[in-house]
Amino acid sequence: MQLDTITLPDDLLWVNEFDWNPVHQSQKRSLTGALMIQEQNKQHGRSIELSGGQEAGWVSRSTVISLLTLSETPNKVMTLTLPDLRQFSVIFDRSSGSPVEAQQILPFAFPDNHYQYSLTLRLLTVAPPAV
Repeated sequence: MQLDTITLPDDLLWVNEFDWNPVHQSQKRSLTGALMIQEQNKQHGRSIELSGGQEAGWVSRSTVISLLTLSETPNKVMTLTLPDLRQFSVIFDRSSGSPVEAQQILPFAFPDNHYQYSLTLRLLTVAPPAV
C-alpha cells in the first residue's frame, strides 16, 4: 500500500469501506405536506479510514513522523494505492480530529526510529476514483 511516496503495510484495513453510499438524498415537505425527494450521485468526498488496530498494520516511528510531516501541508492531494491496485486521489480528513493517529505497541519512554506503532489514517477522496 502506498500513500504518495510513503509505503504503508498491506495489512491496514479500510474499516469504513462499505459505509459509503454514492447517492445523496434530500427530503423536504412542501407547504401542502407532500414529501419532495431529490437524489443525485456524489462526485467525491468518500471517507477512507485505514487502521490495523493493535493487531495489524504496524509502522515504524519514522513512518509516523513522515505521515505527520505530510499532514502539515494544507490541501495536499495525494495518491493512495491499495494492495489490490485501486487508486484514489485523497486529502487528509481533519473533520473528526487528527488525520494521523499512532500509538506505541509497547510503551517506551525513548523510542528510536524503528520502534513500532499502531496506525489509523483518515483520508477523504477529492476526485472520482482512478480506473
